[in-house]
Amino acid sequence: MPADLTRLMETIQYEFQKPELLRQALTHSSYANERRINQIRDYERLEFLGDAVLEMITSHALLMRFPDKREGELSKLRSSLVCEYCLAQCARELRYQDYVFLSKGERQTGGANRDALLCDLFESVLGAIFLDGGMEPATSYVERFLLSDMDNKRLFYDAKTTLQELAQKEELGEVEYILVDTQGPDHNKHFFVEVQIGGKKYGSGDGQSHKLAGQKAAYEALLQLRREKKD
Repeated sequence: MPADLTRLMETIQYEFQKPELLRQALTHSSYANERRINQIRDYERLEFLGDAVLEMITSHALLMRFPDKREGELSKLRSSLVCEYCLAQCARELRYQDYVFLSKGERQTGGANRDALLCDLFESVLGAIFLDGGMEPATSYVERFLLSDMDNKRLFYDAKTTLQELAQKEELGEVEYILVDTQGPDHNKHFFVEVQIGGKKYGSGDGQSHKLAGQKAAYEALLQLRREKKD
């Protein structure tokens, strides 16, 4: 059973005038379908709205912060911030996986921790905040939980390219991505990848695609190289 939503409102620093909107924002279609007799609404419409609100808020924020960047640069930067992985990480930090309403089957198969779901939840909660309180609290939510750590999110988006360039510059050796394991049925595969530089393991990652797992591994490797440089 999901945790008390009052605690979540404290975490996101927004108190809903209509708490039912927050509950809807955290209700997966599998849960709604299990309880169809009660006509429970799921989060999909709020996620649709939140996606549009998120694009507007991030676009405006980037225009204000980077007055000299051209449209192409701003588009790339926005894409790095609103990618599935970054939004899912924000949702994890807010513990949305503890609050989401899922069917028993979906929760038992690990649905609460999937990046795609958590990304949707970040956007659906944003949509609920916008409906409940308007643009000001919606902007505060995005600024506080997404835009406050922009450099690390940009680093993840360009992780593979950045790692390749760094390895060449520092003459660390060849960068290799090695698929070490796959789990799950064909329709729901999970990939595990490690990245080696000059034959030494620097990072590992997992995801629902080979590409995402490699990107996570590259990001972890970059963080490891940063730590080594500081030491």
